[in-house]
Amino acid sequence: MELDEHIKLRIEKVEKIRQLGFSPYVIRYNRTHTSRQVIDAIDQLAETETKVSIAGRIKAIRKMGKASFIDVFDDSGRLQIYVRADKLEEPKAELFKLMDIGDMIGASGQVFRTRTGEITVMAEDLSILTKSLLELPEKWHGLKDVEQRYRRRYVDLIANPTVKKVFESRIKVIKRIREFLHERGFSEVETPMMQAVAGGAAARPFITHHNALDIDLYLRIAPELYLKRLAVGGFERIFEINRNFRNEGISTRHNPEFTMLELYQAYADYNDMMEITEALITDAVVMEHGCEKLVYQEKEINFSRPWKRIRWFDSFREFAGIDMAVSVSRDELAALCKERRVDAAPDLNRGQLMDKLFGELVEPNLHQPTFVYDYPTEISPLARQRDDDPELTERFELFINCFEMANAFSELTDPMEQLRRFEKQQALREAGDDEAHKVDTDFVRALEYGLPPTGGLGIGIDRLIMILTDSPSIRDVIFFPLLRPNE
Repeated sequence: MELDEHIKLRIEKVEKIRQLGFSPYVIRYNRTHTSRQVIDAIDQLAETETKVSIAGRIKAIRKMGKASFIDVFDDSGRLQIYVRADKLEEPKAELFKLMDIGDMIGASGQVFRTRTGEITVMAEDLSILTKSLLELPEKWHGLKDVEQRYRRRYVDLIANPTVKKVFESRIKVIKRIREFLHERGFSEVETPMMQAVAGGAAARPFITHHNALDIDLYLRIAPELYLKRLAVGGFERIFEINRNFRNEGISTRHNPEFTMLELYQAYADYNDMMEITEALITDAVVMEHGCEKLVYQEKEINFSRPWKRIRWFDSFREFAGIDMAVSVSRDELAALCKERRVDAAPDLNRGQLMDKLFGELVEPNLHQPTFVYDYPTEISPLARQRDDDPELTERFELFINCFEMANAFSELTDPMEQLRRFEKQQALREAGDDEAHKVDTDFVRALEYGLPPTGGLGIGIDRLIMILTDSPSIRDVIFFPLLRPNE
């Protein structure tokens, strides 16, 4: 690579560090305290004149005559280091001159408060732990180019404290979700990421090839069918928080690799899933914000329970003034799309047109938490039909801020009905719908052994974190979102 002058200068400093007899990339450092531990114990440390050893990254150096102040950041926060080069033993005084912003350093000494009350370590010893060759963004305002922020997340995290806080919130929320479910008697399980049949959702999969077996496999689009196999095997309350992969477009709400919570509870139905959805999400909101309300992109969202509930067909009447009937034909749906100026490809089938109309006419109105339930059987191939109306299923989707947050249903337990629906999906697939399910004969076999009455729920973790952290794009809550490679 052609090196710029800044990198050349730092490489020269690497050599000078070695000439002084030090390694610019040490193996380990005996840190006794984090920044937070020093701050929390300042009075005791100062009173006992205890010597501490801290370590972190330099983010600022202020030189004032013979004295210098260094701001050092670690995972727990920031500490100030006071350095007098004339008080350091040689060759550490020379080593100090070779330190730059971005370097990882260690410092040892007693702790005191400055006249302004700043908690500070008086450096009696300094070490360079890792020499940084690249400069950090100027003045710690973060990378200006949004795409570069995603590509160089490691720099974004260093330079922008608010970005790191988003991911700290993500970690905390996922931990709390696990605790919430464990408290309710759920067990966490893991299911295959590579599957012989891509099932559990309407989506295009990524395809890979296993050389030893000489078979194509699919990165999973959902863990659903394997989790239900475990329910057949006797696990009555289970959940998984893990990645799904869908070969679809990228937007502010979609990333081809995303995190999903799926849970299954025996002897429950979709009403129970509504209750647990309300409780779980409200619990996360209260933990993060201290109350049941938050502001997302300048709009207040109220999570106070109970949340609004509306049937799928009724939602068209309320939000679009349309009397949508269960018996509506494909041609009538296509005509409705044209009338309402909904852009729909001419080859879409009846179910796809239903979904398209809902997405264009209803979803934009669902700002507050809203359960839309009793979906058409046509677009719900894995959900149990209502006993009083087989054209409808016991399924709901949760919408918050006009986008889908969760999907759930009373699970279909009839193996013959499941096979019939798979075969119908296979016919749609052969007619050109590449998101339709394939027939999963092993899953049907599992149902033949007997799946107890079961409620199932899936919640998009990334989208939930977006709402909780006021993040406008799903890329803001995924450490390394998928991007087109640089040329």
